Amino acid sequence: MSECQHVADLPRPEPAPLSGTCLECEASGSHHVQLRLCLVCGYVGCCDSSPHRHATRHFRDTGHPVMRSHEPGERWRWCFADGSIV
Repeated sequence: MSECQHVADLPRPEPAPLSGTCLECEASGSHHVQLRLCLVCGYVGCCDSSPHRHATRHFRDTGHPVMRSHEPGERWRWCFADGSIV
């Protein structure tokens, strides 16, 4: 894991999840593979293995760079801007 400038800029404490699932997948009747939590605003979106890749779309739409896994027992983080685990 590496540290990036974006991690230092994240709000503390981490935001609470805005939902328990990818609401965009749910609304469209799609399914998610795994979930990601935006560490800037608390948005929950589906991963890139999911059909619609809502977490990546959230990054593109908002510029919020760092998300973490929102799966039970996982705490790893990904920086979309740097393209690395942080």
